[in-house]
Amino acid sequence: MASMEPNGDLQRGDYEGDNLRLHIVTWNVATADPPDDMSSLLLLDSPEDVDLYVIGLQEVYSGPLRFMSDVVFDDPWSYALMAALAPRQYVKVSSIRMQGLLLLLFSKLEHLPFIRDIQATYTRTGIFGYWGNKGGVSIRLSLYGHMVCFLNCHLAAHMKHAAERVFEFEYIADTQTFNCEKAERILDHRLVFWFGDLNFRIQDHGLHFVRTCISNQNYSLLWSKDQLIMMKQKEKLLQEFEEGPLDFQPTYKFDVNTDTYDSSSKKRKPAWTDRILWRLRPKALHADEQDKHGDGADAKDVKPLDEAEEYPLEIRQDLYTSNMEYSVSDHKPVTGVFTLKLKKMYTTPLVHLQADGEWSADIDAMLLYSPLQPFPSSTWDWIGLYKVGFTSVFDYITYTWVKDDEVSIDDDAIKVYVNKEEIPVTGGECMLGYYCNTLQCIIGISEPFQVHESKVAIEEGLLHEKISSLDRIVATENIRN
Repeated sequence: MASMEPNGDLQRGDYEGDNLRLHIVTWNVATADPPDDMSSLLLLDSPEDVDLYVIGLQEVYSGPLRFMSDVVFDDPWSYALMAALAPRQYVKVSSIRMQGLLLLLFSKLEHLPFIRDIQATYTRTGIFGYWGNKGGVSIRLSLYGHMVCFLNCHLAAHMKHAAERVFEFEYIADTQTFNCEKAERILDHRLVFWFGDLNFRIQDHGLHFVRTCISNQNYSLLWSKDQLIMMKQKEKLLQEFEEGPLDFQPTYKFDVNTDTYDSSSKKRKPAWTDRILWRLRPKALHADEQDKHGDGADAKDVKPLDEAEEYPLEIRQDLYTSNMEYSVSDHKPVTGVFTLKLKKMYTTPLVHLQADGEWSADIDAMLLYSPLQPFPSSTWDWIGLYKVGFTSVFDYITYTWVKDDEVSIDDDAIKVYVNKEEIPVTGGECMLGYYCNTLQCIIGISEPFQVHESKVAIEEGLLHEKISSLDRIVATENIRN
């Protein structure tokens, strides 16, 4: 936070760009289960549509039994967020969890084929670097050709460890690597968002002064003693990150289920521990600026921005605030809403997909796909059949291996076979998605089409042995509800 001035309008470039709205949430949930209603947190009633949701959580409950269950099934927070967003045509594109750290990325369905080369990784900085209670998890991707990385961190606690927090962040930024030639490390990405429970405190000021400033909403009187702002004055890497003004009350520490700051015997001083920052990669760095640590440490040079001039990217922060209505944790969630103005490097999906003829569980089905551009196909590529309103990339009804089930190829399209036993007998509105294993994403999605109810199954009274496993799950959930 070089300054605490509000972020203004996007700089007016002389190019035609598309605006994408990005909604980021960071929340230390203190092992609590999700609240029943997260509409306010996600701004679901806002008239402006969100294109991407990025949710970073810390201290998700990770007791042994729950953690093992979450490895097999979605954890309660992922499930709740998918349940809230899927009916609005948002799909969970990727997620990564390390112990209590959880990072989730949701996209509007229309952007799904243009979010490519997705990779996720993690770094432990907890006890001796082995325990995952502290550290960082990240998801990187190509967004319409622009390299973007989201990093969710939970850094060392307590007032005296400000320098250690900076060291942990720099360690994560230096050591996390991706299998991507253009952006091997976090700081190689065109745009980086860094957020989480960063644990920086307000030092020097006494408890009474801090609480009085908060009561009077004189937040600016506390900024100069915020450790992150102070550390930015001497750490070059931190100076490359921007942050909006802290015009909201500190988000830590509250008595659970209240809006009252810590009333325990410890009476911890309030602090802005929960933060969202961003960094647009510098267009060029001089030799004396290439050491990002400022301490002579050996680090790879920042790579030049090849496409920055041809494909500009600009960012504006529209909202930076806490949400006081949520009290299940001793932290309040923090939200950042951004507008990204970018020139898309591509506007056509890599693959066109469509159902061939009528589909039902009474007859084997066919689908057609046509590569529209070259892409790194492999024998591990598959095409999934999804219900409209599906929650995640892997929330398919069934899938077919592309190479194994190809039945014919002509100049216009490739025909792929789907066994009737895999098609749901109850039918419904569905769509097809082509998953590219190399790029770790869906690269083409069909228009919705109708799968008809099975006439045979209806005549036979929906025999249980003919109902797919998904139909059984849906039927069970309907009975429970």
